[in-house]
Amino acid sequence: MSNTQWSASFGSSRECPLVDGQHQIQRLAPRTADVGGIPVARAIPTQQRRLIGAWCFLDHAGPVAFADNSPGLRVGPHPHIGLQTFTWMLEGEVLHRDSLGNEQLIRPHQVNLMTAGHGISHTEESVPGQRRLHAAQLWIALPQADKDTPPRFDHYPRLPSWSRDGIDFTLLVGDYLSHKAPTLTFSPLVGIDLYATRQVSYSLPLREEFEYGLLVLEGGLEIQEDAFSVNELAYLGRHRAEVTITLPPGARVLLVGGEPLDEDIFIWWNFVGHSKQDIAQALADWNDHSGRFGEIHGYDGEPLQAPPLP
Repeated sequence: MSNTQWSASFGSSRECPLVDGQHQIQRLAPRTADVGGIPVARAIPTQQRRLIGAWCFLDHAGPVAFADNSPGLRVGPHPHIGLQTFTWMLEGEVLHRDSLGNEQLIRPHQVNLMTAGHGISHTEESVPGQRRLHAAQLWIALPQADKDTPPRFDHYPRLPSWSRDGIDFTLLVGDYLSHKAPTLTFSPLVGIDLYATRQVSYSLPLREEFEYGLLVLEGGLEIQEDAFSVNELAYLGRHRAEVTITLPPGARVLLVGGEPLDEDIFIWWNFVGHSKQDIAQALADWNDHSGRFGEIHGYDGEPLQAPPLP
């Protein structure tokens, strides 16, 4: 799920707005886009916020119901560098193919993680007969030291899950309380899906050295008497030992956090780089069919065309 808003001018402060000496919760409204034939709400990057830890991109896709004659989601061959694509499936099934020869069906409550590193290409498409789709797709920026790591693909069909005080928790990445996810990381991160089985108020323990955000995927969320609706992101900043959230029955929120990535990050189209030169070289390599991004077999559509670098 690509980005064509140049990120060099985006905000990068790790703190929330200060009012009367108190750090406030920052409300971030999403941008909307069409990706592969479905609507997505893009929470970051925005003009107000570039990163949450190493999380540099957050799309909420659907929920969407496809018409009987609709091809569903179809994202043709496209390249990536300098990032990990992280897909958390909630409803429906999507088939992933990549230039390493991997072909993987992702089902609800599973994570697909593709580490692009120096370069990889892939496709994403709905499975025939699947009439609904709901997912979150995030990107994780690789640190400078790992930006050219060899590409790889990992699939996580089972993740740590538990229930407590009316909330079902699924740990998608990192560690939280006594739980640890098997998901590959290159910097300190956490990602948790929280689903409310009833009306509940709960205090989430946090790490003060991390910055955090809460994205509403279903239902709603209340923090400090501020109400957040579906697709709104509540940015918490750093230096919080806990946050108390209130959820109605059936609400689902995604908690993402991490240690601030204090490095220059540039995002354009499907690329994450540590300089504009990184991006420009990747664009040239894709347009010139240099072989850097390999070939994908089994997809019957045309590759995506790269937009010009601003």
